[in-house]
Amino acid sequence: MRICLFPGTFDPVTLGHKDIIDRALPLFDKLVIGIGRNANKKPMFSEKQRIKWIRDIYKDNAKIEVLAYEGLTVDCCKKVKANFILRGIRYVNDFEYEKAIADMNRSIDQKIETIFLTCLPQYTSVASTLVRDVLRNGGDVSQFLPDVVNKSISK
Repeated sequence: MRICLFPGTFDPVTLGHKDIIDRALPLFDKLVIGIGRNANKKPMFSEKQRIKWIRDIYKDNAKIEVLAYEGLTVDCCKKVKANFILRGIRYVNDFEYEKAIADMNRSIDQKIETIFLTCLPQYTSVASTLVRDVLRNGGDVSQFLPDVVNKSISK
């Protein structure tokens, strides 16, 4: 069984995340969305909220599982029996950063392979960090977010 972990903060879940997930689904038997708890990041949205968004978006897809995890991504892979890590790439500098992490993960566990998917051109500028900045300043982010996320943010 091909199980893949897609780690991230998903703060908030964007159309860029959804694009990567949707295009990865045919490649794997199961896709686990792992919401990483990062001590250096203070999320705008609660872990519970981010898990709910992903569950709501993919409520009709049995291949998707979502969980929160702490610690090393490779340890989370072992826990969920994933042999693949999925990462989305927008720009060349994303690749350089992600490749360094992939190399480190492979050094820790040679059985885990990192798969990179490039996002579609219309999502290149969609980053959670930028979306949060626009939100903090009262801007409209609806064009960057799935409907489920938009509805709950606009409440």
